[in-house]
Amino acid sequence: MERRLTIKDLPVEERPRERLIQNGAEHLSAAELLAIILRTGSVKSTAIDLAEQLLVKYKDLRGLSKASLMEIANLSGIGQAKAVQIQAAFELGKRILTSDPYQLPTIRKPDDIYELLNASFQDLDREHFKVVHLNTKNQVLKVETSSIGVLSSSPVHPREVFKEAIRMSSAGLIFAHNHPSGDPSPSQDDLLLTNRLFQAGELLGIQVIDHVIFGDHRFVSLKERGQLG
Repeated sequence: MERRLTIKDLPVEERPRERLIQNGAEHLSAAELLAIILRTGSVKSTAIDLAEQLLVKYKDLRGLSKASLMEIANLSGIGQAKAVQIQAAFELGKRILTSDPYQLPTIRKPDDIYELLNASFQDLDREHFKVVHLNTKNQVLKVETSSIGVLSSSPVHPREVFKEAIRMSSAGLIFAHNHPSGDPSPSQDDLLLTNRLFQAGELLGIQVIDHVIFGDHRFVSLKERGQLG
């Protein structure tokens, strides 16, 4: 039976874990960081070899992050356990910006919303509708995904949107959703939905501050365009 190759077969100075400890994570390549997550290789390849093969197949980390669990698991030398580790790492990265509401910034302008949410909106093939809850000082209390839609739309119900806002006593809300096409220009449906939500907020005494639509590394603020409410 052939022995599985491991990173320990490499010279010490070339092992990614040791290099990270000595030099810091920022000095490692994407393949080396991915190899640490994979931990072990296959019979014919080290973890670094597998990491490089993944990056070549999917062109880069961004491409790999879009691959499904099944796609990754079916690749030679990977399997389900390694695929789960990879997807878990990507998911942790996406949650960094919203994991601790006490460290989230104060929202002063649409650019702040873009900085807060852009990473979580990239490379999605469906519309995700998010609600940013703010206190009276426009500090973020919570970011939640209210709905996930089909390929071109997200079913959003005012009842569900404002239920959490009432529970949290949110002073204001900012809505945000993505256009998988990459074009953030608002559709007629976007404008109608915004108007409904704005009116619901007026009735409940919860201010709707903005609705920001995300495209491919760009955004549109309905407030800036004078189309809010």
